[in-house]
Amino acid sequence: MNATQDMVMKRRIELRFPDTASDEFGNHGFWTLIYNQGFEISVAGRKYFLYSAYDSSTNQSVCGDTMGGWAHTVNGMDWSCSAGQKLSSIRSPSPILYKDTSRMFSRNTHAYKSLKYRANAEFIDTINSVQSSWRATHYKVYETKTLGDLHMMAGGPKSKIAGIPHPMNEPLSEELREKLSSVPDEFDWRNAGGRNFVSPVRNQGSCGSCFAFSSLAMHEARLRIMTNMTQTPVFSTQDIVECCRYSQGCSGGFPYLVAGKYATDFGLVQEQCNPYTGKDGACATEASCQRTFGFDYKYVGGFYGACNEMQMKLALMRGPLAVSFMVYNDFFAYKGGVYHHVEGLEDKFNPFEITNHAVLLVGYGVDPESGPYWSVKNSWGSSWGEDGYFRIRRGTDECSIESIAVEAFPVL
Repeated sequence: MNATQDMVMKRRIELRFPDTASDEFGNHGFWTLIYNQGFEISVAGRKYFLYSAYDSSTNQSVCGDTMGGWAHTVNGMDWSCSAGQKLSSIRSPSPILYKDTSRMFSRNTHAYKSLKYRANAEFIDTINSVQSSWRATHYKVYETKTLGDLHMMAGGPKSKIAGIPHPMNEPLSEELREKLSSVPDEFDWRNAGGRNFVSPVRNQGSCGSCFAFSSLAMHEARLRIMTNMTQTPVFSTQDIVECCRYSQGCSGGFPYLVAGKYATDFGLVQEQCNPYTGKDGACATEASCQRTFGFDYKYVGGFYGACNEMQMKLALMRGPLAVSFMVYNDFFAYKGGVYHHVEGLEDKFNPFEITNHAVLLVGYGVDPESGPYWSVKNSWGSSWGEDGYFRIRRGTDECSIESIAVEAFPVL
């Protein structure tokens, strides 16, 4: 074959609910959706990652096609480009039109992004008067920011998910019941056997890089656990912002593609190799930087949509988890307590866009007055919330926090 010719290999792969893939040769494997980005297939020793097709000019998804993606062997060698097309005779649903008319300003307009945040004491007072589970406060630092800045803090425009799955709360199997019987009533990796295995709280600034901070914080904590604190790295989030081809930099991204796929395919570098600037730019990570790789990445429960509270508690025993949840306008005012969204309140001065935010789950417990909660590490600095952390209702899928947890493991 002439060296300039392209070699094309076609395969027919059947995807069955919820997570089984099989090819025309009888090989069986695994597949999962990846948020609203696309899907990944692993079968016959090869992985395929495909972006879902999307027509940006009409805001329509194209259900039967994919955009360009990548394929490689499961050991990360022998890379190639990949693309897919639906061959089934089942009629595809009509193209989905995503439209948000709930705000005066679209999150993508200059007018929305440039609006300055304004303090609203009435909004804070109302939150504190209608419920007693958590306390709201005004953070003066917000007065230096625009609504576009706060939108980026809470995930950025590329992180919003249409149609987050509900937790899969099926009857517990005997095997799962047995495993849960050994799980403690309360647990926190900040005080596990008297030791703190969680890396320090950081501040992402006005860059939608929460997906990178939560993903790398999971690897940082799990390395601390696996090495009994003999390794305590802080990984470079700027490397993810600038260099990760599976995300959109400061505009947002998703933990599965960073904590899992990027860490496995390309590895993570330490902070000093590419210090955080919180800005998009050309990849400045030196090729000589040592990389720490990941493996065994997955959605908690096994696939996208299989997550629930019980599965999260079991997975948490192996180490902190990267989780995502919907940020409403009242969350920016959180100071302490067990958070839940206060329905029906609007901050008339600050018309926030609801955004998907990625954070690190480190523990759980029960508050005597407010009930079960998750303990979560944020990336808005240690002066926010409870020393950079927050607690949120557990067992009710509050703000979808029990829907799409991700775990992965670092390679020692």
